[in-house]
Amino acid sequence: MTIIKVDNSVINIAVIGAGIIGINCALELQSLGFQVTLIDKLGIGEGCSKANAGHFATEQVFPLAEPSLLWQFPKLLLNPLGPISLSAIYLPKALPWFGQFIINMLPGKRASNSEALKALNKNAINYYRPLLKEAEAENLLTLKGSLLVFEKSSSKKIERQFIRYKNAGIDVLLLDRQQTLLLEPCLSENIYGSLYFTEVGHSVDPFAICTKLAALAFKKGCVFYQGEVLDINYSTVGASLITTKGTLQFDQVVIASGAWSKNLLKTLGYHLPIEAERGYSLDLPIGTKVHKLSRPVASAERKFIITPMAHGLRLAGTVEYAGLNKSANMKRADMLFKNAEQVLNILPKYNPQKAKSTTKWMGHRPSMPDSLPVIGQAPNHENIYFALGHQHLGLTQGAITGKIIGQLVSKKETDIDIRPFCISRFN
Repeated sequence: MTIIKVDNSVINIAVIGAGIIGINCALELQSLGFQVTLIDKLGIGEGCSKANAGHFATEQVFPLAEPSLLWQFPKLLLNPLGPISLSAIYLPKALPWFGQFIINMLPGKRASNSEALKALNKNAINYYRPLLKEAEAENLLTLKGSLLVFEKSSSKKIERQFIRYKNAGIDVLLLDRQQTLLLEPCLSENIYGSLYFTEVGHSVDPFAICTKLAALAFKKGCVFYQGEVLDINYSTVGASLITTKGTLQFDQVVIASGAWSKNLLKTLGYHLPIEAERGYSLDLPIGTKVHKLSRPVASAERKFIITPMAHGLRLAGTVEYAGLNKSANMKRADMLFKNAEQVLNILPKYNPQKAKSTTKWMGHRPSMPDSLPVIGQAPNHENIYFALGHQHLGLTQGAITGKIIGQLVSKKETDIDIRPFCISRFN
């Protein structure tokens, strides 16, 4: 099947990838008057956006390449069910990425990368407000902040973390045990203290955000095409997308295919050091006292997060490096329950052997070694744009990324300086 442009008076744009980033790009471009086709091999929000933690984590302005990890890594990796796991078979493939990750631990690089993250996160939630209002989905965004809780850390260490965030311009309060439990009575007495990020938010259903925003885009005229893009044939007047169902012709293309973007960029001659950082989640049912949590609660030591959802409670987190093709290890999802037992004072009975498979999930986070996404126009292909690699912050940065892509395609000045996010930093 071959599809070609019919209406030469309208600029036809393909957005490859129907996760939260691609959906926001498609919605913005369609709203600006372009004719958009949203393309995905699975469906709307069926990838990494489907069952994530639902945390609008604007406080996360520090790159993941933290020097202290060098000393923690051996211990973390020796535990197959610890917060970080690296497949021995996959290690040789991952080594180049980890090499760049370590380079980004250098103080100068960390400082500049952190400034870039601040710029993206600063008003990220505000970019969502008009979109959710128009989509009649304002109820999907809750602004009650979040907690980062500590069990074993000393008061001096917690205070250092507090000062670090304050110095970065983050709205945060330092709470002791009593203040923390007063805010969230369902937390365990194990909690020693916490950081309360007052200006962040969460969604009770992040997948619904995807479907609601996509529905708004479709209402405006965007169309959906289900198929996998295998190759891109570029010309100065447009691009042909070779898909599993035929060839599609477009004037311009936005690549927002997350962890699956590497091969597409390679066909265009760009090196993309992206890694599929596999994250897991476990859903617990409604009707338990823990559902009375008012905001996300993250564990500083256990590296996971608990978010109140419409269905009950979602436990999410852990990092696994094993590539795109290895089957999910759902023991890592079950492990989240063991961690939750130490953070919450009341939990429902849970038997991993009897749990429904639909309560467990694994998604591929598209992670870059410098913790910065790739956003911008392709340096050597003026009709192609990139919006990918948002690691743990895809939901957070979705709306602002869509806005930036719309400004670039419209040849307007972007709201923030996007030079730190250019693919040229790796090429």
